[in-house]
Amino acid sequence: MAQVELIMPKMGESIIEATILRWAKKVGDRVEQDETILEIATDKVDSEVPSPTAGVIAQLLFKENDVVPVGKAIAIIATEGEALAAKPSPALKEEPAPASNGSGNGQYSNGAAGHAMPAPTEAMPAAAVAAEAATVVSGRFYSPLVKNIAKAENISTAELERIAGTGQAGRVTKQDILAYVGNRTASVDPTGSSSSTLVSGLSVPAPSVAPVQPVGSAPQSAIRNPNTEIIEMDRMRKLIADHMVMSKHTSPHVTSFVEVDVTELVNWRERNKAVFEKKYGEKITFTPIFVEAIAKAINDYPMVNISVDGNKIIVKKDVNIGMATALPSGNLIVPVIKGANMMNLVGLTKIVNDLAGRARQGKLKPEEIQDGTFTLTNVGTFGNVMGTPIINQPQVAILAAGAIRKKPAVVETPYGDLIAVRQLMFLSLSYDHRVVDGALGGSFLRRVGDYLEQFDGKREV
Repeated sequence: MAQVELIMPKMGESIIEATILRWAKKVGDRVEQDETILEIATDKVDSEVPSPTAGVIAQLLFKENDVVPVGKAIAIIATEGEALAAKPSPALKEEPAPASNGSGNGQYSNGAAGHAMPAPTEAMPAAAVAAEAATVVSGRFYSPLVKNIAKAENISTAELERIAGTGQAGRVTKQDILAYVGNRTASVDPTGSSSSTLVSGLSVPAPSVAPVQPVGSAPQSAIRNPNTEIIEMDRMRKLIADHMVMSKHTSPHVTSFVEVDVTELVNWRERNKAVFEKKYGEKITFTPIFVEAIAKAINDYPMVNISVDGNKIIVKKDVNIGMATALPSGNLIVPVIKGANMMNLVGLTKIVNDLAGRARQGKLKPEEIQDGTFTLTNVGTFGNVMGTPIINQPQVAILAAGAIRKKPAVVETPYGDLIAVRQLMFLSLSYDHRVVDGALGGSFLRRVGDYLEQFDGKREV
């Protein structure tokens, strides 16, 4: 009787582990090919893992809530025979190994929520998984994210070795190192004098600070106050919080703004939205028009469509634009429009509507929220005129579109300047100043604005 290993799938770039949420099958159960065996979670999405073959569950190698590295076998499926009375794996009889907390399950990739990765059920060679997942230093494992934070914060290997880890087998998680960085920055030496910080080669005394509240704990005054409610973050909120903090630690953020006259664009949509829906069966929003302009601008400025790996710049040939989507729970997810620069407006409208709808229903597939190279967030949906979004790692830029509002503006005509009511909006671009300078970031943002202002009001539907 043949046996097939079910492998923990890789769910996106820089994701090295996933949490088992629920086993849908137990030992001895019959499964068909593509039938769901378990549900897993990363910081990007909850997903079902299908069976790669028909057979009988012989072993379940991990428990629910265990955190498992990608590429590792999580179950054994027996094929070509009757249901067998397989004994459970010893792993199921043991106490769960200490696992990292909710936010330790994820990458730090975006982001916002950004990669040609294997399909979700594709097994990865053990050597490749080990090389990507961690590096051994003096017997301890450190994820690429932990190493990058340590490098950015000038934490030596010896110092890293002293950090107590709360992850599996004592591994240092993102929370561990970020908490250490916070306490390290605010520390005061035993003599009572302020610790010093090295700035541009000079030792500068650090200011004295108040005692630091332990990470993850609520102020005692809040706990004692009967009019205060303490709400535990859900798993996704913890992961989003961790993702945002890591992005700020990784990238020096700069934000540029432009104001754009989109009167022609707004008037065109108003005139044609009923015709568009009747012809194509889709409601056209402003989002696909924004995506179209961004894709054109990326073709003009490809060095915005990159990521950073140490001292290397990785230029992405694919233009995969993520669109930040608010969920009914209040959380956020970023489905990705693959090959956006190869689509016309009708194609973009169809995929934008499809992804947004299934995102709100919790029906996105893992591959639909990975491989992004640039992100759009529409803060105008909530009536905001502008925003300063946080970069969706490992991307280097994110654009926010503000609300479109009628405002008086100066219009140049052959008869001189006139004041007229125009439809205006702000665009803002946050970018990673390590690799995107102001000239590039500002020029790219202006080009997006130009494409929106130059929208053809006579464009055929």
